[in-house]
Amino acid sequence: MPSRRFDLPPLDRLEVFEAAARNLSFTRAAAELSLTQSAVSRAIASLEERLGFPLFERRHRALLLTERGQALYAATIELLERLDETLGKLRKPDSARTVTATTSLSFASLWLVPRLASFTRAHPGVDVRIAANNDLVALERSGIDVAIRYSSAERAPGGTKLFGEDVVPVCNPALARDRSRPLARPEDLRHHVLLHLEEIQSTPWLVWAQWLEAAGVSDLKPAGALHFSHYDQLIQAALKGQGVALGRMPLLRALVGSGDLVAPFKRTIASPRCYYVMRSQRTLGNEDVDAFERWLHAEAACTGEASPARAHASRRSSSRPLTGRRSGPGTSERKRRVRSA
Repeated sequence: MPSRRFDLPPLDRLEVFEAAARNLSFTRAAAELSLTQSAVSRAIASLEERLGFPLFERRHRALLLTERGQALYAATIELLERLDETLGKLRKPDSARTVTATTSLSFASLWLVPRLASFTRAHPGVDVRIAANNDLVALERSGIDVAIRYSSAERAPGGTKLFGEDVVPVCNPALARDRSRPLARPEDLRHHVLLHLEEIQSTPWLVWAQWLEAAGVSDLKPAGALHFSHYDQLIQAALKGQGVALGRMPLLRALVGSGDLVAPFKRTIASPRCYYVMRSQRTLGNEDVDAFERWLHAEAACTGEASPARAHASRRSSSRPLTGRRSGPGTSERKRRVRSA
């Protein structure tokens, strides 16, 4: 008799295992799957017998995954999520057209989502799904069509550059107009609260120390500090007048243009990274995804931030140093190198 191509346990056993592994509880898995606890226990025992090794370490009032159980759980969750997403798409009417995009939380909330209405107006038959998180998602495995990634060129192979990023202090206009605490020079920041982003390992140019060094006031002591784990939270605090933030341009271009935020100083720090549009190979030739990519670049051009000729990632080197810049009428541009952390 010919051997089976895939030597896999039954799918229903894997579904029970996924629920039990995720909850680390047979009782909670049973409630989630509308089964009895004994049915879950029997399913796991049957799966372990089929595989020939234990998946769980049963302790008193505790359930832990074994090392093999952890490996199987990682593979199972990926398999079930991919299968669920594919079946969901197949069950839709043939006329359903969807573009799924992933990007960071800050880019989604500050740049992408506020502009999406213009795309849906131009393409009313296309549904857009935004999967916003700060984790890199494998496009081919996840079923996502487009990624907008903040990256070095080497980490965005085949991507098209959307725009770069500069960092400049921003604050509520009322704070900038406060005559008792003027913001005419970088030295004046000593009278204000500075808003900090906690996740700085991957974005050292968003650290206040870098900007203060570029401005020549590296020893400045602010009036206080507030720390945030997410950039959009930090900007909400700046909008409420709670302090001065390092603004990422062009993510905040619309807020500055509307007057909700102001940039009291000219000096900026240029990030060594850019935003790149990356597509799954399976979307090549997909007219809806083509339209979405063209729209992204058109929106970037409207803000004056688009990369000339939509330069490919390979044209930008990740070794470019951070630079402090000050420009204005009658002032020659001066650059100061800032060491990247």
